[in-house]
Amino acid sequence: MSVSELKNLQPAALVEKTIVMGQGQLSSTGALVIKTGKFTGRSPKDRFIVKDDLTKDRIDWGEINIPTDLTTYQELYKKIITYSEGLKQIFVRDAYACANPNYRLNIRVFTEYPWQNLFAYNMFLRPSENDLTNFSPDWQVYAFPGVNANPNVHGTRQENFSIINFSDKKIIIGGTAYTGEIKKGIFSVLNYILPLANKVLPMHCSANVGSGGDTALFFGLSGTGKTTLSNDPDRRLIGDDEHGWSKESVFNFEGGCYAKTIDLSATKEPQIYKAIKFGALLENVGFAEDGCTVDYEDVALTQNTRVSYPIYHIDNIMYNSRGDLPHNIFFLTCDAFGILPPISKLTIEQAMYHFISGYTAKIAGTEEGINEPEATFSACFGAPFLPLHPTVYAELLGKKIRLGSRSGDGKINVWLVNTGWTGGAYGEGSRIELSFTRAMIKSALNGMLNKVEYRQHPIFNLAVPKKCPDVPNAILNPRDTWRNEEEYDQMAIKLAQLFIKNFERYADRASKDTLDAGPQLA
Repeated sequence: MSVSELKNLQPAALVEKTIVMGQGQLSSTGALVIKTGKFTGRSPKDRFIVKDDLTKDRIDWGEINIPTDLTTYQELYKKIITYSEGLKQIFVRDAYACANPNYRLNIRVFTEYPWQNLFAYNMFLRPSENDLTNFSPDWQVYAFPGVNANPNVHGTRQENFSIINFSDKKIIIGGTAYTGEIKKGIFSVLNYILPLANKVLPMHCSANVGSGGDTALFFGLSGTGKTTLSNDPDRRLIGDDEHGWSKESVFNFEGGCYAKTIDLSATKEPQIYKAIKFGALLENVGFAEDGCTVDYEDVALTQNTRVSYPIYHIDNIMYNSRGDLPHNIFFLTCDAFGILPPISKLTIEQAMYHFISGYTAKIAGTEEGINEPEATFSACFGAPFLPLHPTVYAELLGKKIRLGSRSGDGKINVWLVNTGWTGGAYGEGSRIELSFTRAMIKSALNGMLNKVEYRQHPIFNLAVPKKCPDVPNAILNPRDTWRNEEEYDQMAIKLAQLFIKNFERYADRASKDTLDAGPQLA
């Protein structure tokens, strides 16, 4: 039996195939709803990179970048090919990453299921019909959930795996149907290729553009408000997750959005809510009693319910997915300790320090065993996807900030924004109001915060504005919001110690100026 390769099917055909195969159904808005099975999220401990002559001295090997040998890769690749040849049909998608044509990466994705292929259509950039005529892939991705590894034979942790081979320019994924493995595999590839070959900074951030052409970047881990704050009706969206910063532009790596949908509503996230229509792919969500209206509060399968959709489902976008060099950069953190100011301005060295740190905090009660705020650090706000040492990306960020922007006064402003707690830690204080955070970001974007006086935070050495339009002065200095200022000082010292302890792992590769830019304890 010869396998039928169904190539570059349109979304309608992929939706039809999914429903006919009994693997999904349409919601009341026309979006396709599927379940990804055993895995409802990425499995970072089962992601491997082939260690060979090309990668052995370049990759930052460790718990994130786990090595595997060429023999294991070849055996599992052969297993995937043999398995695919036994199927009646497989689905093939030609696409590309990087909206800047100077760095375009052509991708060919082979999938077992039609809805996996729809995900690839949504998330990667879509070639024109003319481009497809002579399309030649630079990288290939094979995603076959039906292929399992044997841990006793292949040295894997369990049956699922995702392996990147930089020499062979292939990614093989088996044992899991979670679609995010496809997207993040290519992101990891770009995080390796672009800094080394092109001096392009790959970034796990969202980006938008104002009416005056000024570009803003928003970095932040889950729960910090990255998607919410970058989706601004007064600014056009470049993209919500993965971008490159070259000498010419900021550009989207992707052609779509992959958003969390837990507790989604038309009020909280109107643009995302509106984008969930025919062509969108909803993963692991539940339904209301009518069986077709999605219940976004249903977490029976996972809290990581998601939707993917092509970026053209959003109205207010940059249609070429590119913007000018950034004028403002925002590092978002949800500080559940209530210590960091709601907004502060960073020096270049502080920007590099906080970029490497990638701090936010888990909230007490959100996970079993967490009874008080827990600090979380993810280097460059995307540690699971960094094949190179974090200081490589931080040094490149510092160089680009020093070179400046082509807009405004040529300077690039970097801001640390706390979207978490004030007046005390979680359980004591209160969450900073979203309207205040939006007002602070607006004032940073329009230059108003360049015209006010600043005070220095005594421990973190952050420059904190004394005034901000439409924001009460009382909340700008976090120490003033606590009932007991001595308790604030003690908690500030505790958080500073966590920063210092975390940064020890990078100290041997970071410059003295970067080290000195962190919190200072007498």
